[in-house]
Amino acid sequence: MTRPAFRFGPALLFCPADRPDRFEKALDRADAVILDLEDAVAGDAKHAARLALLGTPLDPERVIVRVNPASSEYLGDDLAALAATEYRTVMLAKCEGTADLVDLAGFEVIALCETARGVLASNEIAASANVTALMWGAEDLVASLGGSSSRFADRRYRDVARHARSQVLLAAGANGIAAIDAVHLDLGDIDGLRAEAEDAMAVGFAATACIHPGQVDTVREAYRPEAEELEWARAVLAAAEEQGGVFAFRGGMVDAPVLRQAAALVRRAGG
Repeated sequence: MTRPAFRFGPALLFCPADRPDRFEKALDRADAVILDLEDAVAGDAKHAARLALLGTPLDPERVIVRVNPASSEYLGDDLAALAATEYRTVMLAKCEGTADLVDLAGFEVIALCETARGVLASNEIAASANVTALMWGAEDLVASLGGSSSRFADRRYRDVARHARSQVLLAAGANGIAAIDAVHLDLGDIDGLRAEAEDAMAVGFAATACIHPGQVDTVREAYRPEAEELEWARAVLAAAEEQGGVFAFRGGMVDAPVLRQAAALVRRAGG
């Protein structure tokens, strides 16, 4: 099964779909914009938000539209509006299984696994032919469990959130698609955002979602390999062309997994 490669950069910025005055600014600031028809838009404003999609076109190659859950009363109208646009990448909110994808056959889908059911079904969802990425979400997950907080007082994720994050990343990786890390809600906690984005990059997430333009540069910087890392990666890949097999390099042993990690660093830097 061949699916389109994840074409977006590391910093994806949510923008309420009922605020067309912000569309262009959000797209200019981030690597891609997620025009949100779901949680960012109240029920009585969703029709206006769909009209805004129609009336304020952007580059479809850099736009993701978050649509309402398959279980909601809104998805049909969301898809009818999208049919009149050039947008063909959707983020399906609260995806809980492959049945939720039935009406999305004509779209590239980023499945948002943000409930207990969605996290447990993430592997089957990731195997679906038109799903090109998975994303997870902590707050809806905890709400689906009847909980009230995804983080400890020191801002670390609670264990169930960490488990869900890993589960979604593993499901995406096992099926050869991208994983997107969850938003960081504390806008003043730049250090925490940086640490989470650096960890996301290190373990294989392709991107981190942002809720404010002020988070974008921090995420981009976190996903950009350090000069020393990049120099090492390029050097070890060059050495591998001469050495072959397992070999020693700068005091460490290098084998195929290490070379794949080096290649990933070079890809993140643009080659």
